[in-house]
Amino acid sequence: MAIEIKIEKPQEELGEEEKPLQATMSLNARRSLDGNIMIFDHQDIDIVVMPEKNKIVAFAKDLISDTVYEAQDRLFYFLTKRGIVLPESIHGGNVYGSMEAKVATPIEEGVSAVQSAVFSVGKFISEEKPYFNTYKEYEEDYEDSLTNPEEEDSTELGEIPHAQEKGSLRPAFLRGAYGLQYMYRY
Repeated sequence: MAIEIKIEKPQEELGEEEKPLQATMSLNARRSLDGNIMIFDHQDIDIVVMPEKNKIVAFAKDLISDTVYEAQDRLFYFLTKRGIVLPESIHGGNVYGSMEAKVATPIEEGVSAVQSAVFSVGKFISEEKPYFNTYKEYEEDYEDSLTNPEEEDSTELGEIPHAQEKGSLRPAFLRGAYGLQYMYRY
């Protein structure tokens, strides 16, 4: 269970240098001892924003598969299109199955690269959520169809009587593997 703490100053107390809050986002994130921001909301990957090294790293959550690489590829494509990471810096990390990229340095004063990166990662995750929700619903429906089939898709035990020969593969007709014994004659 996540705990949300919001500390806001009233509009009157804001100084000339402080800007009002522009947007908020809720993420399942933690800060590590060395100051890295670890985001765990994505189903396939864990995303780490490293302010000290000025880079973003995506790690496989559990198993390394094609879906993990595709999720990492979509993440860095999303961040590249928004100008958060440098496209020439995207490469595999030193940890097996990880991918990393350098965060672009902002040229405007007062723009935080770390805040922009975390907010963009949050936007990416929010765009991915409908896909994962649909996939989860499909898996649940498929499992339900196997465990609780409809009346028309199932038969009771003993409803179909036993016969000497059943199905399309008759044991007397097939003598060799896959019925290919007649193709290779001398």
